[in-house]
Amino acid sequence: MSAARNYLVVTGAYWGFTLTDGALRMLVLLHFYRLGYTPFMLAFLFLLYEAAGIFANFGGGWLATRFGIPRMLSIGLTLQICGLLMLSALDPGWGTTASVAWVVAAQGISGVAKDLTKTASKSAIKATSQQGAGQLFRWVAWFTGSKNAMKGFGFFLGGFLLQVAGFQPALWLLAGLLTVVLAGVTLGLPRSLGKAKASKSFKELMAKSRGVNLLAGARIFMFGSRDVWFVVGLPVFLYSQGWHFVGVATFLAAWTIGYGGVQALAPSMVRRSQDGLSREVPEARLWAAAMATIPMALGLLLAVPDIGRPDLVVVVGLAVFGFAFAVNSSLHSYLILAYAGSEKAAEDVGFYYAANAAGRLLGILLSGILAQHGGLEACLRGSATMLVTCMALTFLLPPEAEAERSVA
Repeated sequence: MSAARNYLVVTGAYWGFTLTDGALRMLVLLHFYRLGYTPFMLAFLFLLYEAAGIFANFGGGWLATRFGIPRMLSIGLTLQICGLLMLSALDPGWGTTASVAWVVAAQGISGVAKDLTKTASKSAIKATSQQGAGQLFRWVAWFTGSKNAMKGFGFFLGGFLLQVAGFQPALWLLAGLLTVVLAGVTLGLPRSLGKAKASKSFKELMAKSRGVNLLAGARIFMFGSRDVWFVVGLPVFLYSQGWHFVGVATFLAAWTIGYGGVQALAPSMVRRSQDGLSREVPEARLWAAAMATIPMALGLLLAVPDIGRPDLVVVVGLAVFGFAFAVNSSLHSYLILAYAGSEKAAEDVGFYYAANAAGRLLGILLSGILAQHGGLEACLRGSATMLVTCMALTFLLPPEAEAERSVA
């Protein structure tokens, strides 16, 4: 019973964090686009957020192993509160350079916060799951799907708060919500959860199994393939088609909520095996191949002259993409825990999500560049290229986990 309780506390805490993080993303994107920032400048605002996440994930896994998951979860929540309050102190009278520097620094703090929180939360699932691969897959799928649905609600909340309350009051409200969540984590989790003997050297920390390394590589290109159109290209495209802020935020919210719902149901859509890998790995290859065809087809459709309502074509096409992406993402989230060593699972998870952050960083950078020079069509071509690379790496995944590693 205590394992299920800890799982619910961690999931609830990450729901609260993800709600504020999604709202923050939409607040920053729409507020600064309204102020006249170009697509590349908008992408630049998020670069430190993702770059900081690479190091936060990598170091966060080691820290969670060394000091326990609850402590790292609390630190992540505290940093997010600080990032929100720092961003709320932005003075509209500052020049563009000072404003960009301030926002980038605040986003960097939020990037560290997000990935410390994510690594601690995902590691907690491995630490609390006690009934084999079946329970692990169900818990991972529900956790991942529900938190992404909550992120979708956050997108809507951000657009709504920007329209009805304004930029600064919205940030204060989000900081207050997270303060309540932080109190719940502090009181609700045992301090020793997830503690183990951490790696003593950088060489030992980097000694990952082949499965973890390949899955991390595939994750880079999979999440890059989403963010290359999702972060800047798509919102700017929809806004240019006459959509209002709330309309853009609502679609992104609906996409993410639907994506999260499919993730939560992924175990029922994937063939399962007794050992937890022999069928799941081929399923990951199949879904990766299917996913790669969608942005290719969508890019070709947008190139057709006089297509009529290109915004509706994009909405339908990306709904199909979201379904395939959700199943594959949930499957990957399970596979990293299946490949991870039980003793230092947090370190393996941190390494994997550092690759995840690297993929988002690559996707965001390319989203700004491609959207500015080739529009959404160029973003979709970039997405297709990344997905082909992801598919190739998936076909190299081993069908079984390696034994626990030790490095002298």
